[in-house]
Amino acid sequence: MTASVLVLNGPNLNLLGTREPDIYGSDTLDSIEAACQKRAKDLSLTVEFRQTNNEGEMVDWVQEAAGSHQALIVNAGAYTHTSVALLDALLAAGLPVIEVHLSNIYQRDEFRQKSYVSKAADGIICGLGGLGYELALEALAQRLGTLKEA
Repeated sequence: MTASVLVLNGPNLNLLGTREPDIYGSDTLDSIEAACQKRAKDLSLTVEFRQTNNEGEMVDWVQEAAGSHQALIVNAGAYTHTSVALLDALLAAGLPVIEVHLSNIYQRDEFRQKSYVSKAADGIICGLGGLGYELALEALAQRLGTLKEA
């Protein structure tokens, strides 16, 4: 069985690799996607990556996901800390959600430690850089029943 996971990336994540590498690492979003595509194949998953700097577009994508994907990985960037609209869309979609952050949000500014997305998330991975996305895929594969035992 192949299940489809939509990976949504919020504002400024298109700048990965050059934006504050001391916080976010040197991986680009393209390199993270490539690693996830490889890992997804091993987990009998398909992955679709998207990035937007627009909150409404992200909300639209979540709403559309309910009809075309079986799970979501969300790194909402700054919308994590501000978007009730994104939270409402995630709750309405009714899909398994893993929230991912490249940095450890609990070691950062106080305002970054509050996540609206978390209320809709089945799990949260933070502080592990791009590896967090791959771990989220593994968690979803287990939840969706596609994880092959070694």
